[in-house]
Amino acid sequence: MPNPLQGAQFVLAAHRISQLPADQGAEVAFAGRSNAGKSSALNALTNHKGLARTSKTPGRTQQMVAFSLPPTQIDGVSLEPRLIDLPGYGYAKVPLEMREHWKLEIDAYLHQRRSLRGLVLIVDIRHPLKEFDRMMLEFCFATQLPCHVLLTKADKLSRNQAMQALAALRKQFADNSPHATAQIFSSSANTGVDEAREAVMTLLRTPREMAPAHDR
Repeated sequence: MPNPLQGAQFVLAAHRISQLPADQGAEVAFAGRSNAGKSSALNALTNHKGLARTSKTPGRTQQMVAFSLPPTQIDGVSLEPRLIDLPGYGYAKVPLEMREHWKLEIDAYLHQRRSLRGLVLIVDIRHPLKEFDRMMLEFCFATQLPCHVLLTKADKLSRNQAMQALAALRKQFADNSPHATAQIFSSSANTGVDEAREAVMTLLRTPREMAPAHDR
C-alpha cells in the first residue's frame, strides 16, 4: 500500500503559534505526554526515521515543529498539508516555567488555529489516561474536533491485554463523542501503521465545517 505520508519534510520549529506557517490549508496536530512515543510514531507514519527527533530523555520536543506533506487534493484544491508536532507535556524535570509556557501555547494553538482539522493523541497503552490526555480529549469532545488516539507501545502487552485497553477506551468515546477513534499501535513492531496513516489522511480531508468552532 502506498504511503500517503511519504515525503514529509521539516519546515520549521516555533516557540509560539505566531511563528508557525501561514494559517491556511489543512493540518493535523500530534500531541502526547513526554515519553509516550510521539516522535517514534511520527517517524513510523512518514517512513522517515530521522524526521522527528527521538530521545531516551522525555521532554525532548520543546517546540511546535511543522512538517509539510506532498500536495494532495483537499476541498477540491491541491494543497501541501502539514503535520504539527506539539511539545511533549508532563515531564517533571522540565522547569515549571517552561511547562507552563508549553501549556499556554498548546491551548492557544488548539483554540486559534483555523487550519487545524484534527488531533492525533499519543497515549502509552500501559498507563491509564493522565490529566493531560483527558484535557486534550475533553477539548476535542467540547469542540467536536475529530481526534484519533494511538495507543502506543502495544508490543509491551499481550494481544488480549492490548485489545481490552482499546475496548475500554472506545467505550469512553461512545459515551462522549462520535468524532473520536482509537487503535493499538507499535512503531517498533510495525503494528497499526497503515491504519494510522489512513486515519491521519481522513483527518486532513475533514471538511472545514466539521473542524472546531474555535473562538470565532
